[in-house]
Amino acid sequence: MAKFNDTSPEGRSVRLLRVGEQVRHILSELLLRGEVHDELLSSNNVSVTEVRMSPDLRHAKVFVKPLLGSDEVAIIKALRTNTAFFQREVAARTKMKYAAKLKFLADESFDEVARIEDLLNNPRVARDLESD
Repeated sequence: MAKFNDTSPEGRSVRLLRVGEQVRHILSELLLRGEVHDELLSSNNVSVTEVRMSPDLRHAKVFVKPLLGSDEVAIIKALRTNTAFFQREVAARTKMKYAAKLKFLADESFDEVARIEDLLNNPRVARDLESD
């Protein structure tokens, strides 16, 4: 039986990537159109940056990032409160055998990029890079 690597896009199958992207589009559309009945989610712009599906397509990690520096903790809590609605909508719009269980997580990749850029812009690091 083949093992699946969930840590990198190269290790995941095309089917997992395709289904994850389809789920991402559905969730983005629901949030953009304000179809969820939650004032916090309707009044804030939330970007769904990535969806990682488990190999059996029964679980999905949904990475989100609130735009304009909104309160990330409150938005994640609101998304988790409305998980049943999102799961129902995703199940209805995808023609899959099982409905995926959604788990909403904050996307930390933008913070990591900013941290690395700060390190590279540090004068001590820049000095070492110039000597090469």
